[in-house]
Amino acid sequence: MELQWLKGKCAKLSSIAKQIVRSRRSSFSNYSIRTQSVISPYRYSKDAQATRRSIEQDFRAHKKSPTILALDQFHQRRHASSTIANTSESNPTAPDGGLSQTALYELHLEKGGKMVPFAGYSMPVQYSDLSVGESHKWTREKASLFDVGHMVQHIISGSGAAAFLEMITPTSTASLQQNHSTLSCLLHPFTGGIVDDTVITRLGPTTFYLVTNAACRKKDLAYFEEQLQGRDINMGDVVWVVRDDWGLVAIQGPLSADAVESALQKLGVEGIDLNSLYFGQSMPINIKSPEADPDFVDGTILISRVGYTGEDGFEISIPPPLTVKVTKILLEAGGMERLRMAGLGARDSLRLEAGMCLYGHDLDDNTTPVEADLRWVVQKDRRVAGGFHGHETILRQLKPAKEGGGVERRRIGLIIEGAPAREGAEIIGLGDAIVGRVTSGCPSPTLGRNIAMGYVKNGLHKSGNQLGVLVRGKRRKASVVKMPFVASRYWKQAAGMSPG
Repeated sequence: MELQWLKGKCAKLSSIAKQIVRSRRSSFSNYSIRTQSVISPYRYSKDAQATRRSIEQDFRAHKKSPTILALDQFHQRRHASSTIANTSESNPTAPDGGLSQTALYELHLEKGGKMVPFAGYSMPVQYSDLSVGESHKWTREKASLFDVGHMVQHIISGSGAAAFLEMITPTSTASLQQNHSTLSCLLHPFTGGIVDDTVITRLGPTTFYLVTNAACRKKDLAYFEEQLQGRDINMGDVVWVVRDDWGLVAIQGPLSADAVESALQKLGVEGIDLNSLYFGQSMPINIKSPEADPDFVDGTILISRVGYTGEDGFEISIPPPLTVKVTKILLEAGGMERLRMAGLGARDSLRLEAGMCLYGHDLDDNTTPVEADLRWVVQKDRRVAGGFHGHETILRQLKPAKEGGGVERRRIGLIIEGAPAREGAEIIGLGDAIVGRVTSGCPSPTLGRNIAMGYVKNGLHKSGNQLGVLVRGKRRKASVVKMPFVASRYWKQAAGMSPG
């Protein structure tokens, strides 16, 4: 019966879609084109609206979220005119393996970077001057520069930008202050599964800056296109720009502020006090040619006090002509005694010690923020009003168990004895019953112990619980601990202008 019902809905929806496509072909000349590609309003009949309501009612009755999600992706809801302005040029390709390169590719080679494939890019896993472990410790004690130019930078603007972001994320973007950032998640409708994690920064009243993961690039771009097409007609105009050609570097560690301030002085910036820029805040800064460099073009960079290591630090978005020059000035101003380049190896162990998730490992399309122990990204006013993708599932999960809420599994941190546990290792409870799996794991250079992150059945997630992990067929003792494994040292105003 279920299969027959679904076939009927699909056939009906397919017929309507074909009628829509035929009706739109004659009006193609009405598209307003900006830059490369444009999405124009869809017109659809009352029958299509009725079908949509029928599907949603059936979803609530039968809870067939994966199938209904597929149908939802096929169907086009009404929306206001949306412009997709992709200003990027095609990414340069490395001569080996057809991998893309960031703007700093040649600099990596010059500095002795060991290049490996990562998310479709040739990226440095480490450099010749330090091992991965040494680079990790250097970041904790001094400062490191990471090339994160492979990540995808977006600008979303327009009168409907805040409402659009509040539809696809659980963030209160309407109340996000200018030049402030927050971690958030792109969500699937109905299920509340995480499409990708992202950082959202408000640059102006109707302008937002987002950074998403390189490994999710293809999926995320398709998601944004689909969601722009499916938004409500009353939401307002939205312009989406993908900044593929912009550079992005992260400077992380306790000496990062000193290194950045020294570089800003070389770039003709005066009167900037980074002590007043706190964690989660950003600042656009105009830079000038150092020492009358004829090849240097003045421009504006965006400095955000954020990071992926648990340390104080910054991410700097740099216009295309300036990426290499600004990065070299950062390294020169920082000096090798306090700032060195670091690769993917140290970045991964640092983020794990900080208890931070890596998409595709600790987060995926089938995991909600509540399961991932990221319930704090669902801000208080959104818990009352809802209105974001997946609120039907997420708000129910946030309720106490006695009110029908809760989840079946939870993300946890583990300290493991003996050999380190890697992704996929089974977590076992009493009687060797499998109760979960490890999603990330490595030896901690800071703690000198083996740490891991994973998911276990709800009820086993409490700190102090004793479990086991199967490593190479042997049970290893594992203790559930709170994360982060290593205390964060963000520069916060509440901490009295000191890292903490």
